[in-house]
Amino acid sequence: MSTHTAPDRDTACKLLEDLVRVPSVSGEERAASEFLVAQMLALGFDAAEVDEAGNAVGHLGSGEKRLVMLGHIDTVPGEVPVRVEAGVLYGRGSVDAKGPLATFVAAAARAGAREGWTLTVIGAVEEEAPTSKGARHVAPLYRPEACVICEPSGWDAVTLGYKGRLLCDYRLKQGIGHSAGKEDGAPDVAVAFYNGVLAAGAELNEGHQRVFDQLTPSLLKIQSSDDGLYETVELTISWRTPLWFDEAAWRETLAGLAGEAELSIYGGERASKGDKRNPLVKGFLSSLRAHDAKPRFKVKTGTADLNVVGPVWGCPILAYGPGDSSLDHTPNEHIELDEYWRAVQVLQGVIEKVTA
Repeated sequence: MSTHTAPDRDTACKLLEDLVRVPSVSGEERAASEFLVAQMLALGFDAAEVDEAGNAVGHLGSGEKRLVMLGHIDTVPGEVPVRVEAGVLYGRGSVDAKGPLATFVAAAARAGAREGWTLTVIGAVEEEAPTSKGARHVAPLYRPEACVICEPSGWDAVTLGYKGRLLCDYRLKQGIGHSAGKEDGAPDVAVAFYNGVLAAGAELNEGHQRVFDQLTPSLLKIQSSDDGLYETVELTISWRTPLWFDEAAWRETLAGLAGEAELSIYGGERASKGDKRNPLVKGFLSSLRAHDAKPRFKVKTGTADLNVVGPVWGCPILAYGPGDSSLDHTPNEHIELDEYWRAVQVLQGVIEKVTA
């Protein structure tokens, strides 16, 4: 068994800063995964490796019960110069989601091996991509008693649920007509399709007041071209889907609106929301209050790896981590190191209470 090292504040903050300094855009996470594996071993994890998917996976203890702490190590593109100013760490991934991931590594190292339990920390790859490759790889490998997803919630709050996601590629190719003719051009047809999609979604949303309870669309791409004979238009649409969403019925609606166009529908992560009455939530409430917090519950309008593993594992699950999620993906992404350290201590308390 490795020698257990309980990291202090300086060590935990250095872990986070060093991890943020290793670039890890989705699909290019190998160096960051290898770095995190080395850090987990140095902090006393009993085993750590880069798995077949490229995830950084570490284990503490060898008990039959398992607590999984699943975060993602990849980031969106865009360089935010890494620096510490007045106790604030700037850098891509400092909030989403290397901050929460480093929190889990440090907290697990501080808690140490727990009798009868295995603590598993996973830095998953490609969470920021439609593939969710890392989470899909580990979903069939474990059956944990509880899972915490490493995502920013603020150090004094937990996230109980996320909306789902569905993506659609639309492609229409047709012969070119004169712009003064009666026939609609391909871009006109595509715009009519999108307007029809918006109208159909608005009808479904009637009576649902919260954004979390609505089907919300985003037009991610629109592009048209021609070769002199034929014109082509392509759209990519994303929907954040609510708990009540019927994917099969929505696919039929899209097919009916698409006409002669080609559709490719993918993604399909389901919305997920846990309840407040289970040992994991109780552990968080107790630890937060022990650190003078007034616990808050949140739901998110985005998606996370919770949507992937939650339905498979069927165990108590929620998301937690330091940081302001409104800074995700922004050019000003940063995290307060005092908040990060508070979250490390809170999560250590959670681990100790849940595994007691």
